[in-house]
Amino acid sequence: MFDIRLTDVPDETATRVVPVGPELDAEMSALAAATEGAGTAGRITVLPRPLRTPSRVLLAGVGDGGEAAWRAAGAAAIRETADDEALEIHLPSGVAAASVRGLAEGLWLGGYRYRDAPRPPRAREVRIYGAAHAESLAEARATARAAWLARDLTNTPSSLKSPEWLAGQIVAEAATRPGVTVTVRAGEELARFGGLLAVGGGSVSPPRFVEMSWQPPGATTHVVLVGKGITFDTGGISIKPRDAMKLMKKDMGGAAAVVAATLGAADLNLPVRVTALTPLAENAVSGSAFRPGDVITHYDGSTSENTNSDAEGRIVLADALGYAADVLHPDLVINLATLTGANAVALGKRTAALFSPDDELAAALTAAGAAAGELMWRLPLSDDYLDNMRSDVADRVSAPAGPGSVMAALFLRDFFGDMRWAHLDMSAPSWAEAHDLELTKGATGWGARTLLRYLTSLGGAASS
Repeated sequence: MFDIRLTDVPDETATRVVPVGPELDAEMSALAAATEGAGTAGRITVLPRPLRTPSRVLLAGVGDGGEAAWRAAGAAAIRETADDEALEIHLPSGVAAASVRGLAEGLWLGGYRYRDAPRPPRAREVRIYGAAHAESLAEARATARAAWLARDLTNTPSSLKSPEWLAGQIVAEAATRPGVTVTVRAGEELARFGGLLAVGGGSVSPPRFVEMSWQPPGATTHVVLVGKGITFDTGGISIKPRDAMKLMKKDMGGAAAVVAATLGAADLNLPVRVTALTPLAENAVSGSAFRPGDVITHYDGSTSENTNSDAEGRIVLADALGYAADVLHPDLVINLATLTGANAVALGKRTAALFSPDDELAAALTAAGAAAGELMWRLPLSDDYLDNMRSDVADRVSAPAGPGSVMAALFLRDFFGDMRWAHLDMSAPSWAEAHDLELTKGATGWGARTLLRYLTSLGGAASS
């Protein structure tokens, strides 16, 4: 990540960015009014200054002055400038801490570039003049670092991203954070993980089950984050069409998000115990691939009849949830998964589907997502469809007929046991087809920011 720092000494040579909007002081409001539309959130207006230093000034619209508007302004400003262009943002007096956080997040998120991209990373320094909110900048840095990691892991081609490779990346990242531990299970250690073994059985790259833990002294709340980690999804025997398969390197976006959020909790030293569970497998086609009609025995001992091997995510997640309930006994569990195409049909490309029987938890996650800039919408867990899940040979079928996202959530509900829980189906917003505000084309890292914002709220409650 490029550097952003606060300064109280202006640099007259750097390209200057001036935030404008109706909620700022009179001078800024007048400047915005003089240039039509300049105050719109995320709008950049360039004022050339021939033969002067700096040679141009950028007006960055901050709209209503909310955190999201400042985030949009930061993302737009970073895209408007060259990779090696020094940038200085002049803030009005009395700017709020949330504004600085939003601005810095937007700068970093909008300036993201995949670490193995042909173009080198941005080599620049961004200075923020006129603010003294160092804590907000640190929070923004941890959040952006988490989102960058989630994007990097998800953007990595599946020719490299085997379950073993991804587990190794998680171990390497954890090694840079004191207090974070990792256990990787493979081979015979997965004997009880029947769903993970079934889904990963068709690939030459065997599955892994990764457990990462951040357990600070004195933590009284334990949150388990579970993330789907399918490193590539062919659909298995129920093979996908070509177009549906092209982006399946992103099918581990949930795993990337929960790992990144856990590391972010460590970066911020949050007083909350966090465990990330990531079942990692490649769903491939071969003679050893699991078949429709196979009966799978999960970690908790219950069985599922496979009725669609392209509905593999819920099968590996069932093992992870069963493990969490049996071994970890957390205060709550949050599951993230690029689970169903029905998510996009119901809610479009920018909104995840939220399922939870817990009103308080659902409201808290929705609020955290809104603050972080990641939207979700709560959908019902209707028992009207339970008859569709009946099997003649197992406890349930894996892919019953009915509304796709709801049926997947009802399947997973069996494995949460007595835990407080929420499930986020974030298939649609995990990928952006083009630059859009703080999102860059490709993997969005969806969920990392929401989870970290939610964990921070728990940390604040624990420390107050």
